[in-house]
Amino acid sequence: MGDFTMPSLGADMESGKVTHWLVKPGDEVKRGDIVAVVQTEKSEIEVEIFENGTIDELVVPEGGRVPVGAVLAHITTHAPVKAPGARVSPPVPARETGPREGGRPSRQGREEPTVKPTSVHGALVESPLVRHLAERLGVDLGSLSGSGLGGCVTRADVERAASRSTKREARRERGGRPSSSPFARRLADELGVELARISGTGPAGSVIERDVRRAALAAQPEEHEVKVATAEDRQRAMQRAIGALMARSKREVPHYYLSATIDLSVAASWLEQSNLDRPVSDRLVMATLLFSATARAVKRVPEMNGFYVEGTFTPSEAVHLGVAISQRSGGLIAPAIHDADQLGLAELMARVKDLVIRARSGVLRSSEMSDSTITVTNLGDRGVESVFGVIYPPQVALVGFGRVREQPWAEGGVVSVRPCVVATLSGDHRVSDGMRGGRFLSEIERLLQEPEKL
Repeated sequence: MGDFTMPSLGADMESGKVTHWLVKPGDEVKRGDIVAVVQTEKSEIEVEIFENGTIDELVVPEGGRVPVGAVLAHITTHAPVKAPGARVSPPVPARETGPREGGRPSRQGREEPTVKPTSVHGALVESPLVRHLAERLGVDLGSLSGSGLGGCVTRADVERAASRSTKREARRERGGRPSSSPFARRLADELGVELARISGTGPAGSVIERDVRRAALAAQPEEHEVKVATAEDRQRAMQRAIGALMARSKREVPHYYLSATIDLSVAASWLEQSNLDRPVSDRLVMATLLFSATARAVKRVPEMNGFYVEGTFTPSEAVHLGVAISQRSGGLIAPAIHDADQLGLAELMARVKDLVIRARSGVLRSSEMSDSTITVTNLGDRGVESVFGVIYPPQVALVGFGRVREQPWAEGGVVSVRPCVVATLSGDHRVSDGMRGGRFLSEIERLLQEPEKL
């Protein structure tokens, strides 16, 4: 028997509300499965489980709010799966988190499913979570050919089918009618909601189940008033949570700040040539190079990558790059791109785009909210020339980038105009100093002069 507990999804999190269970007693789960959706003051997060086993009892009902570390469910664990190269989880203070179930396995060390497949509508599915996902996205499991072991339908198969369906709808539907998932259309018919009046929050603006249910609630005046008030309350709560965390950071962390102006002429030229061979939808942007250079530079200066907890700094071998993302309703979150230093530019850009879409749609995973080892923020698209951010504890560094702009550049007695960016570092003086911070910024600059190696 084991316990599945409320995870810590950020240094400022004290409690969470279970909004949805995606499993029931008797369901078998494997490490990495999403089993619940938890609402924090910042977002709704998909929570993963880190043990193979069988769900015995759901302790906290849907709608229940409990503190971090409280037991959410009891499970009977199967033989433990220990994958080589498992991710390093941040050592957060005991007062802020309960027991963790362990790190997620790395891509190289992912184990094959050990859960017995089940049959749904004539299709073998890898786990109950696949069935729940198919229902949510409106995918007919019986129409899919599984790519898993023994022809099992996997999560990836369902997501691909949902993506194809969305694209077909986008091509087929005209005359102001928005694209939507099959399930959303059926639900809209049942609830008497007009799809044309709904603003979708799904991929490419498609209408999904959540949008339909919100529209149905909005059609009822009294419930609409309650919904608006709740949204406003959540926004205020998020701002309070962010403010409290930043105040704590400024109070407890002795910040120091450095900046460097980086010549991007080589990077810009390489980027232009590289994009000539890419489809328009896959072309890289300068921010991808900046993020990649940051992730790779931090491996050379490990004092910038890790966690300071209770007077001790613990460097992280993995680089989980937190990306600061502004949400549509206001507020800021910084979910992680795991192993960012190991990703090629195309994959890194795809990960960033996916993270932004899911962050703004409220579909993030628990590991993405708790694993960041260093954070980067890019405000260049807002016209900002430089940003000196506040460190997210227990991290020890934050990197900021402003907008890329042309400016005079003197070199070798010759003045020319070159594209440049101001890179800034907010460092924790308990762990590093100006000399180490300067070396870190210099390493980022060096890497950007060799973009073909990123």
